[in-house]
Amino acid sequence: MTTLKKSLYEKIEAHRPRTAKLMKEYGDHVIDQVTVSQIIGGMRGIKSLVTDISYLDPMEGIRYRGYTLPEVFEKLPKAADAEMPYVEGLWYLLLTGEIPSSEQVDEVICDFNNRRTIPHYVWDVIDAFPSESHPMAILSAAVMALERESVFNIRYQQGISKMDYWDSTYEDATNLMAKLPLIGAYIYNKLYKPEHGHRYPKPGMDLGANFAYMMGQEKPYDDVSRMYFIIHADHESGNVSAHTGHLVASALSDVYYATSAMINGLAGPLHGLANQEVLRWLQGLQEQMGGKVPTAEEMKQYVWDTLNSGQVIPGYGHAVLRKTDPRYSVQRDFCLKHMPEDPLFQLVSRLYEVVPDVLLAHGKAKNPWPNVDAQSGVVQWFYGVKEYDFYTVLFAIGRGLGVLSNIIWDRALGYALERPKSLTTDMLEEKVGLK
Repeated sequence: MTTLKKSLYEKIEAHRPRTAKLMKEYGDHVIDQVTVSQIIGGMRGIKSLVTDISYLDPMEGIRYRGYTLPEVFEKLPKAADAEMPYVEGLWYLLLTGEIPSSEQVDEVICDFNNRRTIPHYVWDVIDAFPSESHPMAILSAAVMALERESVFNIRYQQGISKMDYWDSTYEDATNLMAKLPLIGAYIYNKLYKPEHGHRYPKPGMDLGANFAYMMGQEKPYDDVSRMYFIIHADHESGNVSAHTGHLVASALSDVYYATSAMINGLAGPLHGLANQEVLRWLQGLQEQMGGKVPTAEEMKQYVWDTLNSGQVIPGYGHAVLRKTDPRYSVQRDFCLKHMPEDPLFQLVSRLYEVVPDVLLAHGKAKNPWPNVDAQSGVVQWFYGVKEYDFYTVLFAIGRGLGVLSNIIWDRALGYALERPKSLTTDMLEEKVGLK
């Protein structure tokens, strides 16, 4: 048993009594009330899910296992020649709540390397797709093809105890997380860079470095990959991708079914496509400005004109956050160091100077600050990954870290099949006195 799995087992054993006590002694305690607008409006804001993996703080942004994003990037181990932490270190943190040592991260890197062999039939599935196919459809199908390898399904059919569901789920989740970057890079090269061919990962390299290598990228794209996967790893359990993974897994569907479903949810325009929409808007702005970076006054006027025409400023605002998204700040610091003269980044910077004050004066935005999507597409574009449709694949690889960690813990704590109750419109009208 690896150090990570042993530590996870000990954490599970210590946590189970807490969940059991809450259910037995406090099961009828009221946590939240539900309004008609929440029922009709997509259950937004209803406190009805449990996850210890991450929490979205309105003032501090995402917390992974209680750590703010700046703390995560500061405390997690890094390679000697890297600015960004190992992704494998985040995997350890999400599963155990502990910051791993360099030795523990090295063990996870080795474990991932041993698990990343992909059956040939999966490559065949990918190759069978037409070249015009959307990369998210291919990624979802490739993950589904891997379902044949599920350890959980084999052990479930053998009749294992419910208390041991987490063990085989851990094996499936770790196997899949080790393979996702290979599948993503292969899809990219198949669709957009066939001259790269099939780049197999190099032995001994971490996930971020190998992803950059398989994508045909030089340094510092290894740090771009680490940064991108870490900041997109999780965002509580209520967003579409995380919730879909939890929901499907609650039926005891294995992680391949659940992750494929997660990918399908993430592909929706209202969820995972925001970064490419921001990039399109920025490039349209750049064209309107004749390729030059506008002055602060020119940008302010453009923003006001945009708002007064009934449009929004993409990349600004957030349903929960009330300050600048720390995921934006991490990327901004990277850009200031590595690409300060990039014209698109200079546009992003000028917007950052102007937009919050304009939105505050406009008075309609609850949060006038930039979110993660205001900059992430610009970074990928600068390093030559200019295919918009692929950005969501990058998002999906990162989101796999959080979704898979949550599913392991769902199984460990025996969370029930998710089954909320529905009402008819007639019933709602009766409850509010309209009938």
